Amino acid sequence: MDLSLSEEQQMLQDSVDRFVREQYPFDARQQLVESEAGFSQENWAEFARLGWLSLPLSSDSGGLGGGAVGLMILMECFGKGLVIEPYLSSIVLTAGCLTKAGSGKHESVLAELMAGSRKGALAFVEADARYDLSRVATRADLDGGGFLIHGTKNVVLGGPAADYLVVPTRTSGEINDSNGITLFLVPADADGISRQNYATVDGHRASEIRFDGVRVEASDIVGKPESGHDLLQAVIRDGSFAVSAEAVGAMEVLVQSTVEYCKTREQFGQPIGKFQVLQHRMADMFMAHEQTKSLLYLAAIKLDSDDAAEAQRAVYALKVQVGRAGRFVGQNAIQLHGGMGMTEELAVGHYFKRLTVIETLFGNADYHLKMYANSGGREDV
Repeated sequence: MDLSLSEEQQMLQDSVDRFVREQYPFDARQQLVESEAGFSQENWAEFARLGWLSLPLSSDSGGLGGGAVGLMILMECFGKGLVIEPYLSSIVLTAGCLTKAGSGKHESVLAELMAGSRKGALAFVEADARYDLSRVATRADLDGGGFLIHGTKNVVLGGPAADYLVVPTRTSGEINDSNGITLFLVPADADGISRQNYATVDGHRASEIRFDGVRVEASDIVGKPESGHDLLQAVIRDGSFAVSAEAVGAMEVLVQSTVEYCKTREQFGQPIGKFQVLQHRMADMFMAHEQTKSLLYLAAIKLDSDDAAEAQRAVYALKVQVGRAGRFVGQNAIQLHGGMGMTEELAVGHYFKRLTVIETLFGNADYHLKMYANSGGREDV
């Protein structure tokens, strides 16, 4: 099996690495975090110009068809720089959902997302769902020729900047039924929508969004009516893969920065990196990162294949490893940096915060281990 990158993929990796290295130093990133928008509109426009906003989307929908490998390369590089632009919410989740739905019904909105002139967010989290995508309490009740949406969505990633929302609603069935879920594309400024925006612990932005009789039409349905569960599951699978790639990039930076620090920090007249116990600790961090990267490559290959079940199983396994390895690498990076590892001025703590959030996004390690076992995999991984 050839795991080497093609010439085009290598060029993509070099391009994104250069952007992160030259345009995304930690101090500049922190200024963006503290800005009103929470990210750079100029960076977003640059992403569009470079084709990154259309990279992972299929060529049938106007994208570049970079697939899972292209998305992996991009998100891993983003993880190295702790990039905070809403790529996950607007492109991977929202544009990805419209692309997978097919039919070209929302072609103009998809074009706006890829051009960077508009942004989107997937409003799917509900208070009592606990990672269960079939538990949807938000209702879309028939009203004449359209529907009225009532309900609340929590932790809507990228919500403050979103111009469009993809909203899973229940149009029939009981609250836990996988059937009867319909997805709607809703303008974020529609009458009846109220947003409470806030910053997350890792420097990103999210919203709690309330829908009070928001009117939508049948033409606003994304995918097939009352068959939204499978579409939502496929999009969340891609989101899990994307943040896992981001985590691999963040872990690489933590391993490298910890090794460099231990080469210069002296104790008892010599660098602490010469102490064997710390060498063993750093070797374990390196192995945790490499094992996660191997599973990431496997998941990318499976996602670009035609076997959806194998792809889902590979992502389950990857997310378990990301949760375990991210915690191990992050905790040890903090510990080996000592007290300064806990300060806001040092990047190490911010990488660990992002890894901690990624561990919980779209399901934590325990959840994905259970799902992996239920899908036919071994539970003792």
